[in-house]
Amino acid sequence: MAKRIILFILVNILVMVTISIITSVLGVNHYMTARGINYSSLLVFCFIWGFGGAFISLAISRWIAKFSMNITPIDPNNCNIKEKDLYNRVASLAQKAGLPATPEVGIFESSDLNAFATGPSKKRSLVAVSSGLLENMDNHEIDGVLAHEISHIANGDMVTMTLIQGVVNAFVMFFARIIAFATTQFVKEDIRPIVNLIVIIVLEILFSILGSIVIAWFSRQREFKADSGGARLAGKNNMISALNALKRVYDKPLEEGEKAPQALAAFQISNKSSFLELFSTHPPLDVRIQALKQNNQIL
Repeated sequence: MAKRIILFILVNILVMVTISIITSVLGVNHYMTARGINYSSLLVFCFIWGFGGAFISLAISRWIAKFSMNITPIDPNNCNIKEKDLYNRVASLAQKAGLPATPEVGIFESSDLNAFATGPSKKRSLVAVSSGLLENMDNHEIDGVLAHEISHIANGDMVTMTLIQGVVNAFVMFFARIIAFATTQFVKEDIRPIVNLIVIIVLEILFSILGSIVIAWFSRQREFKADSGGARLAGKNNMISALNALKRVYDKPLEEGEKAPQALAAFQISNKSSFLELFSTHPPLDVRIQALKQNNQIL
């Protein structure tokens, strides 16, 4: 946990320093003039900050994932039978999906049933699988999980979600500063700077919450598409089996004081109808399974 916190802080310092240099060189960090806001400079400033942080994080996402989660990459030329089998499954699915290169494949120690894909491009991607998933799923279910993650890469979901995050970030900053500037015109000049700062912070928090609803909605649509793509790559039955395997784990009643598996916490929320569903990045498993069953275009 400490390593992840330190990494988070270092990455954010890197992002802030890099973007500060860029905005300073372009001269858009001085968007306030004697006559008010220079909207063109403000828009460029917000888009650089909004997209800059998102794309820097995406560019180093593989390294962050491997470092923070202690992922052990598989060397196909020097690995055991179990690792070789996992690598070959990913390679076969990647070829079937038309990827230009086999993603880097890794395993991380966790009792949770978890897997994810990350990376800045289809050529430089990573598929990571937890040891718990490999131990508790059969080969058909593992194929479904891997096909789902390969579909995320083939669909360019990492870049798509980064673009959406960048747009949301930019507009959150842009409108927060415009409203804050308008608000400060109604207070005394000597307290305008502090009022402006407070209003910007409050509005950025509120707008970010609203923006996260938009991002979560897009994420849920990408999950449906990845399920569909996974079903085409590995077979509909294997994809449904994988989702049912997750359902068996996290749908079972919890003992008093027992917590849901960390990797499935988001699914746990999405399984119940509530306002929090708006913030869930994944649709409920039952809904995903039903969507696959009703999709007659997938065999």
